[in-house]
Amino acid sequence: MSVLVTGGTGYIGSHTCVELLNSGEDIVIIDNLYNSKTEVLERIKKITGKDITFYNADVRDKAALTEIFNKHNIDSVIHFAGLKAVGESVEKPMLYYDNNLISTINLCEVMKEHGCKNLVFSSSATVYGNAEKMPLYEDMPLGAINPYGKTKWFIEEILRDEAKTGNWSVVLLRYFNPIGAHESGLIGEDPNGIPNNLMPYISQVAVGRLKELSVFGNDYPTKDGTGVRDYIHVVDLSKGHVKAVEYAREHTGCEAINLGTGTGTSVLELKDAFEKASGKKIPFKIVGRRAGDPPTVYANADKAKKLLNWQAEYDINKMCEDTWRWQSKNPKGY
Repeated sequence: MSVLVTGGTGYIGSHTCVELLNSGEDIVIIDNLYNSKTEVLERIKKITGKDITFYNADVRDKAALTEIFNKHNIDSVIHFAGLKAVGESVEKPMLYYDNNLISTINLCEVMKEHGCKNLVFSSSATVYGNAEKMPLYEDMPLGAINPYGKTKWFIEEILRDEAKTGNWSVVLLRYFNPIGAHESGLIGEDPNGIPNNLMPYISQVAVGRLKELSVFGNDYPTKDGTGVRDYIHVVDLSKGHVKAVEYAREHTGCEAINLGTGTGTSVLELKDAFEKASGKKIPFKIVGRRAGDPPTVYANADKAKKLLNWQAEYDINKMCEDTWRWQSKNPKGY
């Protein structure tokens, strides 16, 4: 039996592949390398000492997917593959709807044809929209505010409906803010172009690739006026996926589960923690707020503990130390 990992050479996908292999799973990876590099495969092998089956293909290519399922005995799928930049999704909504929705529909159809009905989906806290109450619980109303978030929300609805047709086991994992890297320093976050997310931006300032950090707003109703987010170590997040696969094999139906720490950290607190971990000063400037940025977002992660027997272990200092190890060892990325 194998676990198919779509988007397995990406940031979260690659770390999850390591944890799957370390837990004794056989894996098959499909990725079109739109936002990742094949170098990742060699590094996963180096960390785990195990071989990987990899297909350079797009999940929207139904024929390619069918061929993979025909060749391998796949009993579970973790579906990471998808476009994920909020700003780009606003500029190119059709690109996001086509890529993220069609790939998921294709995947479900091919899974069904092959009797594979265990699916762990890479969702996001963006499905909660601009919720006014914190922390965020899984049963709160949904309402994404940008095309990227809407694709996650729509896919959740599609998977919920499909699960009702019987025998499916679907786990919708709603991530908060993954940061950090594998402690080996061999794999980490390597975004194309200028990073959209805070941590890779900070780390690229630290190695001199970027001049200074822009802090979007310091007048929020938070402890220091900057936005507060629930940062989770990517390795903790990856271990949550292994637990979700195990859960899916034992249950049927559809469950949405938050993966976060339950603790909020501000932009300036993260900057300070990174300075401490790296010994580097991070120059920054305060600029205007970004449209649609809520002041505070953090999870209630009790359901993950109850259903998956999972909870985050690593704190913000460990996240910064591991990010710095990755970035300093790989100043130009892969």
